[in-house]
Amino acid sequence: MSEITIEVNKREETGKNANRRLRASGFIPAVVYGGGRDSLSIQVQKQVIHDLLRQEGGEHAVFLLKLAGTDKSRHTMVRDVEIHSVSRQIIHIDFQRVLMTEKVKVMVGIELLGTPEGVKNEGGVMDFITREVEIESLPGDLPAKLTLDVADLNIGDHLEAKDLEIPEKVELMEEPGRVIVSVAHSRVSDVVEEAEAEGEELLLEAEAEEPELIGRGKEAEESEDTE
Repeated sequence: MSEITIEVNKREETGKNANRRLRASGFIPAVVYGGGRDSLSIQVQKQVIHDLLRQEGGEHAVFLLKLAGTDKSRHTMVRDVEIHSVSRQIIHIDFQRVLMTEKVKVMVGIELLGTPEGVKNEGGVMDFITREVEIESLPGDLPAKLTLDVADLNIGDHLEAKDLEIPEKVELMEEPGRVIVSVAHSRVSDVVEEAEAEGEELLLEAEAEEPELIGRGKEAEESEDTE
């Protein structure tokens, strides 16, 4: 995975009011922790973070944070992004220091390749059950995503975690049998089939019933006998 460098500044003031002023000026409050060192409060430019996180795999990228005005730098990863419940803007970020020689565990997203045969030609629907899985590797070997080819799936088929294309030097931390995607009959097809089955059943019942004979009554029979 490519390394991203971000220049940050030490945050002198903390607290809600200070953070509010910081965001208003185009920065996001953040903290760096881990690596056997004390936590450090920093601030990063909002636009820089937004642009980087929009990149593929940005949420799992290894960042080289450089403290402005010094020669200090540290490899880190984003461990938590706090989003405002109303504005949906980033309001705080946690960075964790990492060593490039020590493995880390992260959740990584899955991209499906192709359209299942059961969807294209059999009227089925695909259920994307597990959209991300946990993996472990050295920070520099972390993939932006994992891929899974679903083109050959027919109705009733499924693929599991063990079927994912795992890059070399990366270890899957999930249960191998965890279902990732499946293809099944669509609900509409089921309803149509049920309706057709019920219609056939009613038709057979109707054919099995004998027609009811309606008599003309005793008076009509006596009238015929006297003629």
